[in-house]
Amino acid sequence: MVKPHKKRARHASPIQRRLQQPLGRKIMEYLLLFIGSGLIALSFNLFLSPNQVASGGVSGISIIVQEVLGIEPALTQWALNIPLFIVGTWVLGGQFGVKTAVGTVLLPLLILLTRGLPALTDNLLLAGIYGGMLVGMGLGLVFRGRASTGGLDLAAQMIHRLTGLSLGLAVAMLDGLVILTAGIVLSPEKAMYALIGLFVTSKTINVVQLGLSYSKVAFIISDEVEAIRQAILVELDRGLTQLHATGGYTGEDRQVLMVVVGQTEVSRLKELVKATDPGAFVILSDTNEVLGEGFKLHGSP
Repeated sequence: MVKPHKKRARHASPIQRRLQQPLGRKIMEYLLLFIGSGLIALSFNLFLSPNQVASGGVSGISIIVQEVLGIEPALTQWALNIPLFIVGTWVLGGQFGVKTAVGTVLLPLLILLTRGLPALTDNLLLAGIYGGMLVGMGLGLVFRGRASTGGLDLAAQMIHRLTGLSLGLAVAMLDGLVILTAGIVLSPEKAMYALIGLFVTSKTINVVQLGLSYSKVAFIISDEVEAIRQAILVELDRGLTQLHATGGYTGEDRQVLMVVVGQTEVSRLKELVKATDPGAFVILSDTNEVLGEGFKLHGSP
């Protein structure tokens, strides 16, 4: 008698097991979403909305709609965010998850709850700068929580999927359209301050996500590769990687050393290379974030 085959138990891959988050991590992500949304709401009510600085996004649209129709901004944001989330889920699939759905509803709610706060300034430049900084801090925290507040980001992703335009270009087009409309409806001057706010927001997001510390990555091409390698390993106490390359002019095989160092180690690295081979070719460039031994650990905030 032939015994029926037993189904093999399906085991999660190592990557899948690592992606299964502990409860504490999930709570932290929702906390970052809540704090980030709170900062964006404060920015909206303390700086942007009172001064009519419509620096892109659904929040910028809500400022324009309030000026034209007198509708509460939070209501406009819900009226746009929720349909965009539904259509985005239909077009792009269920990739957004619960946190994006929560952010789509949470941000307008917090804006509604904090709408009575007094404006901190009536200076348009200060409103654009400080408003942009707070929005950038808030969005940076939301992104670190692997979430989203929905809005025009979803519309940009749909445009990217349906037309093939790059995501960055789609975002820039939509934000630019909002600011252009603000320039027509509100005033050209306020549109210019909105551009300043949008620029400050993008830079602040980078700071929150990548940090203020910069490292340097160096590529070293030399005829004294082994001597330089030993100097870096022993005297600088840094690991490195040897890359195989071919000279573009000579066609000869070459070895290229790649090493990542902190800002304080750059001068020492250049001294070591110069002392070993004064004719060495060295390329130094900035790198915002380095994960691994000797730098920031994986999973660190």
